[in-house]
Amino acid sequence: MWINGDDLVSFLPWVEVYRPKKLDEIVGQEEVVRILKNFVKTSNFPHLIFAGPPGCGKTTCAFALANEIYGNDYKNNILDLNASDDRGIDVVRGKIKDFARSSPISDVPFKLIFLDESDALTPEAQHALRRTMEMYSSNVRFILSCNFSSKIIEPIQSRCAVLRFKALSYEDIKKMVKRISKSEGFEIEDDAIIALSEYCEGDMRKVINLLQTIAFSRKKITKEDVYKFGNIISPTEIKTLVDLSLSKNFDESSKILNKLFFEKGFSGEDIILAIYKDILKRDIPDDKKMKIIEKIGEYNFRISEGANEIIQLTALIAFICNV
Repeated sequence: MWINGDDLVSFLPWVEVYRPKKLDEIVGQEEVVRILKNFVKTSNFPHLIFAGPPGCGKTTCAFALANEIYGNDYKNNILDLNASDDRGIDVVRGKIKDFARSSPISDVPFKLIFLDESDALTPEAQHALRRTMEMYSSNVRFILSCNFSSKIIEPIQSRCAVLRFKALSYEDIKKMVKRISKSEGFEIEDDAIIALSEYCEGDMRKVINLLQTIAFSRKKITKEDVYKFGNIISPTEIKTLVDLSLSKNFDESSKILNKLFFEKGFSGEDIILAIYKDILKRDIPDDKKMKIIEKIGEYNFRISEGANEIIQLTALIAFICNV
C-alpha cells in the first residue's frame, strides 16, 4: 500500500488485491459455493464446467477451490491456461497432456487443470481434450470456465458437472464496494453504487477496475464521477432526450442528440443502447413500446453494418416523434 496525497490506494490492481482466497469470501454464488464446499470435504470432485457471464466469480471459485484442497502448495498442482490465447490442438497435445501425465505433488491423488475461456477452444482441440480427459481421469481433474456452455461440444459436457453462475446483484456489488471503500479509506455515495451496478451489469471485475480509477483522484465518489470516469451517458440526459421525442419536439431532442454525439463524443451504439434501456423502463402503451424497440433494433443493425451513425440516430428520434 502507498500514499498518494491524502488518498490510500493499493499499488496492485484492486481486482487481484480483493480477489477472494477462500470459498467463504465469495459473494453472490451461494449455491455454487455450497457444492464446492462439499467437494472440499471429500477431497474429490468430477470434471467441472463453470458457465456464466463475465466477472461473476468463475476464475475466483476455481482458485479458491484449489487453495482449499491443496493448501499453500496449490500452485504446484494446478495448470492455469487461458484457452482464448492457447486454443489450438497443439496445446492439448503438448502442455495439457504433459502436465496430466505427471504425478501430483501432494496428498490429494489428482492435480487440477483450469482452462479459462474454454468456449474459445477450436472444435479440433475440444475433441482432443475429450480423449485426454478420459485417459488421465485418475490423475487429473479439469475445470473449464466459459461464458456459453453451448459452445462446448456435447461429449465434453457429458463428462462434466455443469455449475451455472449468475450475474451479481446490486446487494452483492454493494457489499464488495463497501468493503473496498472501508479498506482504502474513501467514501462513496449510495447513488454512485447504484450507478456502478447499472453500468457494470453484474460484472464485479468491471466495478472494481472503474472504482480504482476514480479513487485515484477522488476522496468522495458521487454518481457524477461514475458517469464521467466510466464514459457513461447520464440517464438524466437520455431521459430528457426521450421525453422531448415522445412529446414531438424534434428540434430540441436533436440538439441534445448532437451534444451527446459531437461534443461529448459518445458512439452511436452507446446512445442507441441508452435509449433502449430508457424506453424499456417507461410506462407507455405496449404497442408503441414494441414499435420503438423494433426500430431501435433496425437502426442498431444499420449502424453495425457501417451506416452513418448520426443520420441513423436522427432518423430514430424522428420515428419516436411520429409514434
